[in-house]
Amino acid sequence: MIVVTNRIRVKTGNGAQMAPRFTRSKSLCEFKGFHKVEVLVAELDDCDEMSVNMYWDSRADFQVWRESDAFKAAHKRPEGSSSAESPVISSQLLIAEVSAVLKNEDEAQ
Repeated sequence: MIVVTNRIRVKTGNGAQMAPRFTRSKSLCEFKGFHKVEVLVAELDDCDEMSVNMYWDSRADFQVWRESDAFKAAHKRPEGSSSAESPVISSQLLIAEVSAVLKNEDEAQ
């Protein structure tokens, strides 16, 4: 299993407001190998940092999503918006293999 993390720094106060956008698209659930998306928001001194974590069976499964029309639609800027209006400061994509896991077996998934 892999975790694809998009670390997105946004202007202060925008993280919690933007987080639901990353869990809105149900089309993601139709892709082979997709497990879930988690959005974490940390309030830093100078900005908010969002960690959008996507869990996939493999890099190949993630790549199919990344090259799909559904991906393009999910990442399309709203008409009439400009980069000057964007609260996004920067983003960085990380892909990591899950190497170790500890689960509380008493908790429901």
